[in-house]
Amino acid sequence: MSRWDTSNLPDQSGRTFIVTGANSGLGAATVRALAGAGANVVLACRNVAKAEQVAAPLGDRAVVRKLDLADLASVRAFAEATDRADVLINNAGVMALPELRTADGFEMQVGTNHLGHFALTGLLLDKISERIVTVASGAHIIGKIDLDDLNWERRKYQRWQAYGQAKLANLMFARELHRRLTAAGSSKISVAAHPGYASTELQSHTESIQDAVMWLGNLLLAQNAEMGSLPTLYAATADVEPGGYYGPTGWRGLRGYPGASGSSKASRDEAVARGLWDLSEKLTGVTYDFAK
Repeated sequence: MSRWDTSNLPDQSGRTFIVTGANSGLGAATVRALAGAGANVVLACRNVAKAEQVAAPLGDRAVVRKLDLADLASVRAFAEATDRADVLINNAGVMALPELRTADGFEMQVGTNHLGHFALTGLLLDKISERIVTVASGAHIIGKIDLDDLNWERRKYQRWQAYGQAKLANLMFARELHRRLTAAGSSKISVAAHPGYASTELQSHTESIQDAVMWLGNLLLAQNAEMGSLPTLYAATADVEPGGYYGPTGWRGLRGYPGASGSSKASRDEAVARGLWDLSEKLTGVTYDFAK
């Protein structure tokens, strides 16, 4: 893969992108780059005040809308108020939190990172004309989907394993969505991306000593948010393989310019992916209609 960066972004004039979690970090870098290429961007964020600060320099091309992925009522309200868009970028996420619950009683990491985005995508599917990009993570390799206890109600909670499960769910969802779109004869595509190791606010909310450790890691190893956003931008705008997975191609997949990325054996388990899909529909109450 060549050194693809924002200078390679095709003209996005007249196109609309919805980006979740665009108030900081990777999401903010993503909307800045897209608006710089002429796109209209919808910053779908829980923290509206912070999102307004990101949107202000972008002028009329940027609109801020309230979206709390940890609350299915908020997800439904956002979807009902949305007209259309060309691309949905499921970017928002939380990482390695202490044990918390969403408004609907889901474990916070799988509830926000996966179930919130699953519901949002399903509710918006007929309003998205081109593609859905879901941001996963290299941490999916430590994840295991427990279909009997997805929300850590019986297991002893372990924050990093919960994060790994949530990001594995992101990747499996993106691939299963691609398979179902293809089976339905849809022209829409689903693609996954990951940022490698990027320095963002994501690493500062564990509420533990790990925040200090990750701060040091950010200082010594991480690339900046602009570099970390490149795989997402590539997946959202380039001529990519439907159902593909894209990330940095440099050192151990943690840094560098975007290209095709490998993934764990578990991420390719289609039987578990189907089970996760069925469970996600049951938990969220959102059933996908591929006929629209």
